[in-house]
Amino acid sequence: MLMTKTSNNAEMIAQGWNLVAQGDWDTLIQDYTEDMIFVMPGQTDVLKGKGAFRAVLDNLGDGLPPGFEITSIRQVGDADEIVSLVEWRSGKVPDGSQFAVLFRVSNSKIYEERWFLDTEQWKAAF
Repeated sequence: MLMTKTSNNAEMIAQGWNLVAQGDWDTLIQDYTEDMIFVMPGQTDVLKGKGAFRAVLDNLGDGLPPGFEITSIRQVGDADEIVSLVEWRSGKVPDGSQFAVLFRVSNSKIYEERWFLDTEQWKAAF
């Protein structure tokens, strides 16, 4: 399935979150460059390329705290850098918390996705 082009980068990112919720990894990765990088706190290395990113997506459930749920997402920006502000909760964090995800875009493709979160709280959520 081909992804319909969005009118701007922020729309593309918002649509990507919807694809994550659906588990539609094949469509999601079409919006990333082949040599993209993915950085999430707690990783020892930056993951490079769609293949490494796809492996993360295929095992996404293993990297999320039990009972993980996104409660809201807000977008900031609409140029080549868009930040998603994500509110979430889980079994051990019932009152919720937030993290931010920076997306860097060039030529309507994401070339970097970088997560910013409280790593101690994240670890304690497991």
